[in-house]
Amino acid sequence: MASSLCSRVNQGCSSSPSSSYLSKPSSPLLVVVRRQVSFGQRRRTKGLLASSPVNAAFILNPPPYELDELEPHISKRTLEFHWGKHHRAYVDNLNKQIENTDYERNTLEEIVTITYNNGNPLPPFNNAAQAWNHEFLWESMAPGGGKKPSGEVLELIERDFGSFEDFVCTFKEAATTQFGSGWVWLVVKDSKLAVEKTPNALNPLIWGHFPLLTIDVWEHAYYLDYQNRRPDYITTFINELISWERVLERLERIKAFTNVREPTIPNVREPTIPNVREPTIPNV
Repeated sequence: MASSLCSRVNQGCSSSPSSSYLSKPSSPLLVVVRRQVSFGQRRRTKGLLASSPVNAAFILNPPPYELDELEPHISKRTLEFHWGKHHRAYVDNLNKQIENTDYERNTLEEIVTITYNNGNPLPPFNNAAQAWNHEFLWESMAPGGGKKPSGEVLELIERDFGSFEDFVCTFKEAATTQFGSGWVWLVVKDSKLAVEKTPNALNPLIWGHFPLLTIDVWEHAYYLDYQNRRPDYITTFINELISWERVLERLERIKAFTNVREPTIPNVREPTIPNVREPTIPNV
């Protein structure tokens, strides 16, 4: 089925500063989002020393490579707009929305899941989710990336999709058919790998799934380089940009939080109880 889907999408499916607040280390997703922390001056209130509230603003982190290192596949000009303007706007707007609220004490992942509010999003949701999505996206790519994974990542892909080529077809189908703006993800759910697509700012965190990889199919992600040729952008992303090394790192971290295989229950043998004879009382 995956092969037939692929043929409709793409003819010939061949895979050819110093003080900061870090997201909690218990996060399985390897997105470290720093926050600039400023502490108000201590003041005296009714004879007692008190501190003004802590202001913890999220920081726009740079991608883990220079802006021109993804060329010619994604241009420096695209990243100057995509990261430097779009991502920056999400971070700046989120900081304004959460200033002097309880959300200042939450990690970015927590803000996303809390403000999704069971499908009734609260005002900070879109900016929080888009800030998180873009941080995750930059680390999903690497100069000299793409090609085919190896090791456990490839093994799990072949187990759950049939082959790497079938995974590529499924991923391309989802990314090409996502109507309008959105994202496509490789995730772990129910102990298996799966491809999910989400509209607008939504991401797998809201369903409790564990993302390994994402591609941004909002037009601002590719239009300067590919215009309306979204399928070409998707093919290039797969063949030249995916950081399979980062996918493996995420997979290893996720294992502490969920199974990626069916759990194995060892056979436990019943303990052997030795026969104990009734005591013999001699006749006297």
